[in-house]
Amino acid sequence: MTSLRDVAERAQVAISTVSAALNGTRPVAAETRRRIERAAAELGYRPNLLARGLVSKRTQILALLFPAPHSGFGLTEMQFATGAAEAAAEQGYHLLLSPENSDPVQELRHFTGLGLIDGALLMEVRLDDERPDFLAQAGIPFSMIGRTRDPEAISYADIDFARTAEEAVAHLAELGHRSFAFFNHSPGAYSTQYGPTIRTGEEFAAAAGRAGLGYVDAFRAGTADEGRAAFERLLDRHPEVTALAVMSDHAAVGVIAAVAARGWSIPRDLTLMLVLSSARVAEMYHPRLTTLEPPSSELGRLGARMLIDRLRGDDTPQHHLVPCRLMTGDSSGPPRPLSASRTTSEKGA
Repeated sequence: MTSLRDVAERAQVAISTVSAALNGTRPVAAETRRRIERAAAELGYRPNLLARGLVSKRTQILALLFPAPHSGFGLTEMQFATGAAEAAAEQGYHLLLSPENSDPVQELRHFTGLGLIDGALLMEVRLDDERPDFLAQAGIPFSMIGRTRDPEAISYADIDFARTAEEAVAHLAELGHRSFAFFNHSPGAYSTQYGPTIRTGEEFAAAAGRAGLGYVDAFRAGTADEGRAAFERLLDRHPEVTALAVMSDHAAVGVIAAVAARGWSIPRDLTLMLVLSSARVAEMYHPRLTTLEPPSSELGRLGARMLIDRLRGDDTPQHHLVPCRLMTGDSSGPPRPLSASRTTSEKGA
C-alpha cells in the first residue's frame, strides 16, 4: 500500500510537505503541490480520509448547493454538477450535491452546524441572495457559479451574458432579420431576482438596440402550453417578428406546435433559437434547433477550483466570465416575406 513516504520520495520533498499539500494544513507553493499531486496520482496513493480529517479538522467534502428547478434536473443542469465533481476529485475532494429546500439558509445551518463540509459552492444565484452573507458570517469558505448584484468581494464564475447576446443578435442580423422576440423564464419557474433571467433579458435588449433590430420581450413562457399561447399572442401583436429566442426547452415545444398549427415550418417561416441549452438537448428537436450552449462543465470546474484555492489559503477574489457557444442548427434561416405573416385562416379566406 502506497504511503506518504513513497509519495515524498517520488516528489523529492519532505513527508511533512506532502502531508501539508494533500491535507491543506498549511500553504504549499503551487509548483511543489502540483509535483506532489502528480506523484500521488502516479503511485495510486489514496489517503485515509478519517485519519486526515482528525488531523486537519477537515472532511474534504464540498457542498454544491443547487436549488432544484421546478422542471427537475436536466442534462444542462447536471453538466454543471459533473464538471464541479470532476475538478474536486482531481484535488482530492468529494462533492455533495444538495438540492436545497424552500429555506436555503436552513439547509446551510444544517451542514455547517454538523461540521459536514469544508466549503460550499453556490448555484442558481439570485441578485439579492442571502446565502453569501450567511456563509461569510459563519466563516465558511465559498464560491459561486453565478453572481449577486454586487459580487466584487466574492469569487465567481458566470456566463458572459453580454458577449452571448451580442453573438446571438449578430447571427440573426447576418441572416437578414430586422425584428426578433425573446421569451424569458415564466415568473412561476424562477425567482424574480434569478441572475440569468435578469441578465439575459437586459443584454438581449442592449444588443438589439446597438444592432438596430426591433425587439420584443414582453412575453414569458415556461411550459409547452405557455410557449404555444405566447407565440400566438406574439404574432397577433407583432406580425413583423421573424425570429424568436426561447429560454425554456419546454416552451420551445409549444412554439414548434404553434408554428405547425399555422401551416408554417421552421426555419422557412420562423427562425427559432434556444437560450442556455446544451447542443445535446437541441438535437432532440425537429428540426435540430440553434442554441446558445452554456459552458456548464467549464463553469462547474472553475467554481470548484476557486473554492479549493480559498481552502488552501488564497483569499483573493477570482472573477471568470465565459460566453455561451452559438451552435447553429437547422432552425436558422433568412426571414420570411412579411406577406407570409397571415394566419392559416386568412390564407384560406
